[in-house]
Amino acid sequence: MSGLGDLVGKARNLAEQHKDQVDQAIDKAGNLVDQKTGGKYSGQIDKAQDAAKRAVDRPAAPAESAAPAEPAGSAESAAKSEPAASAEPAPPAS
Repeated sequence: MSGLGDLVGKARNLAEQHKDQVDQAIDKAGNLVDQKTGGKYSGQIDKAQDAAKRAVDRPAAPAESAAPAEPAGSAESAAKSEPAASAEPAPPAS
């Protein structure tokens, strides 16, 4: 899986080298989504923009210290992949 780690490292290095452009792209994308949703989700969009900018600012972690991925059949990975329960009841069957 070192190929994926190398790709992530290269992407992070490019983002760090072009931070201003990345920040502008994050702002532009968030503003477009905000416009398309009529401002209904402004708070959530702002939080997502901030989180994306923090992720770009975060220093890259060495590949050796990254936690190994959970095996596909593990109980923990299965719990993560289960859909969240909906607050709305299902519509009646016709």
